[in-house]
Amino acid sequence: MQRKQFLAALACSGLALAAGPAALAQDKPLEWVVGYAAGGGSDVVARVIAEAMGRNMERVIVINNKPGAGTNIAAEYSARSRDHGNLMFTADFATLAANPFLFSKLNYNAERDFKPVGMLVRFPMLLVVNNDVPATNLSEFLAWAKQQKTGVSWGSAGLGSPHHLVGELFREQAGISNMTHVPYRGAAPAVQDVVGGQIPAMWADSATIIPFLSEKKLKAIGVASPARVDVLPQVATLQEQGLKGFEGYAWQGIVVPTGSSAEVVKKFSQSLQQALADTRTKARLAAMGVEPMPGSAEQMGQFVRAERGKWGRVISANNIKLD
Repeated sequence: MQRKQFLAALACSGLALAAGPAALAQDKPLEWVVGYAAGGGSDVVARVIAEAMGRNMERVIVINNKPGAGTNIAAEYSARSRDHGNLMFTADFATLAANPFLFSKLNYNAERDFKPVGMLVRFPMLLVVNNDVPATNLSEFLAWAKQQKTGVSWGSAGLGSPHHLVGELFREQAGISNMTHVPYRGAAPAVQDVVGGQIPAMWADSATIIPFLSEKKLKAIGVASPARVDVLPQVATLQEQGLKGFEGYAWQGIVVPTGSSAEVVKKFSQSLQQALADTRTKARLAAMGVEPMPGSAEQMGQFVRAERGKWGRVISANNIKLD
């Protein structure tokens, strides 16, 4: 197929191209499946990293967005693929750690159907409040919350989302019994309701909330990570404010179908590490408030197992189900 015909075919397919001109020498593009709609944080992360990976592998990388069902549609599609060596999938907190406990039945197996390639990024979680809440730090927030006779409503991006589960863990560890979860269909409507005063607080990921904090439309009580976020140095961690060991992120990694060879895993993993070390890529990710997570396929496997155990316990303890 001629170069112009190839690019035209990609445009007609509705997929996105992420690679330099040299990559067009490859016979077949590498399909990168993302379980969220184009334009969202997960999609943007994939496109930024795909650009760098496409360059260092000299290969066309096509982003294929398959949103819906908490990444289950994309996960099933990827697990069933037999196009080994030509497909990889953004498997995240939902796919690998939460969904096996949130759903009674899945059409994929998070442990058996995928091989880890390497982690991508993590999105630090922040507890934020509207400007009418008389609190700017954890101790002030806890004191205010405990005084609310009707309780405190807090929002999240949805039932079973990392935002929700981090909030449940916070409620448990902070010892606040009068907090009521309000699930939304995504982070955007939840943020708007906090800004508007319909609810006083929410858990939000860094990529979503940074613009609202920069414009002083909301206040950050603290971030659920061991270190402060580079682009929000003024926001103290909840750990340094006394909530020892409290940590929670939305995170993402790359996996391939189980039938993929060790050679494919090694090649993709090496390319990914080069991309995450790329200066321009790191700067673009930092501007979004997300943190790269370089490391081997084996390290990803260990991390995912630990996260599955941690959040499985939270889900079971709070009897959270999505079916």
